[in-house]
Formats: sequence, structure tokens, C-alpha cells
Amino acid sequence: MAQLFHPAANVVAKAGIFGAVFFLALGAWLWGRVYRSAYVTGAGVARPQPVPFSHKHHVAGVGIDCRYCHTSVEEGPFAGIPAVKTCMHCHSQIWADSPVLEPVRESFRSGLPIAWTRVHDLPDFAYFDHSIHVAKGIGCVTCHGRVDEMPLTWKTHTLFMEWCLECHRHPENYVRPREAVFDPAWETPPGMGARLVKEYDIKSKTNCSFCHR
Repeated sequence: MAQLFHPAANVVAKAGIFGAVFFLALGAWLWGRVYRSAYVTGAGVARPQPVPFSHKHHVAGVGIDCRYCHTSVEEGPFAGIPAVKTCMHCHSQIWADSPVLEPVRESFRSGLPIAWTRVHDLPDFAYFDHSIHVAKGIGCVTCHGRVDEMPLTWKTHTLFMEWCLECHRHPENYVRPREAVFDPAWETPPGMGARLVKEYDIKSKTNCSFCHR
């Protein structure tokens, strides 16, 4: 029987198989890079807001404690966004006529809330409770980054599940004294984390049902 294919077809076939595997691997690598990029995760990207609120000014400059605005962070699952009357406690007297703050004054007059752009937005299938993390000595900056250095707020971490699990598996690397939870500049001394894990009875909770309820 006559030969149907030229001997060079073997080389072409092998090159085609190798090329297909190479391009599939390259495609998977590129997809992973894009999926973890700031374009998708929003990490490191300052979000535009109706009012350019600066945590750097209010926290580092003025010295306002996190709990002054985020009033429910110690008792509930949500940290809470402050009502405009909280802003007006100061801004009815300070920068009272600033054009930048007109949306705040209009919201206060009309009773309509400001449409803030959410920076940290977990998917609905993930349950997170601020109060238990605060009670166990997890600082604000562990998840939110150094907000006291942010003129506009951005997301520091991807909030991927692997990032959450890193803390849950090794809480000793992240826990701090409860009195330092709201101190953005605190750095836990070596060895203290392991002691606090025992003192606060912190368990390494990695069961799916703890977060996916």
C-alpha cells in the first residue's frame, strides 16, 4: 500500500501537539495573571467617590478613631457607613461652605443618602463578621491596609479565599492585643502572637461552613 503521508508529517504532528500544549499552558498562565491583576481584583486602585473622603487626613491628620464613624464594628457583622449627620458634627462649622462638601450638605438637607462606591465588597456567598474578628484581636489594617496613609481609599488585598485562609491557618501571624486593634501603626512583637492565640482562645477555623453559610 502506498504511503499516504510524507515522512515530514511526523515532525509536523509532534510540533502541533507540542505547540497546542504550550499555548494551552500559556493561556492558563495569562488567565491567572489577569484574574489576579488589579484590573479584576481592584487591589491597589483608588475608587472614585461622590465626595473625595481622605482617611489619611481624618485618621492620621486629625486623629479620629475608626469607631467614631464605623460605630457598629465592635458589635455587629458590618462596620457601618456613617450617616451624614456624623460628618456634619464637624462640617457644620469646619469647611462649612466648601464646594467639595456640597453633596454632604445636600444629603443632610434632603435626607437622601450619598451613593458611596463600595471598596471592600465580599460576594454574597461569603459570610464575614467584623465583631468576632475585633474581639479576637485582628486589627483593621490586617484586612484594610494602612488606611491612615490613604488620601483616597483603595483595597489592599484581593480578598480571595486563599488570603482569608492564610490568616485562619496561621492566626499567630496576625493577632494583636485587643487594645491595639484600632491602632494602624501597631506592630506585634515577635512571639506575642502565639501567646495571644492561646489567651484569646483563637481556633484555626478552616471548615467551609464557617464562611459559606
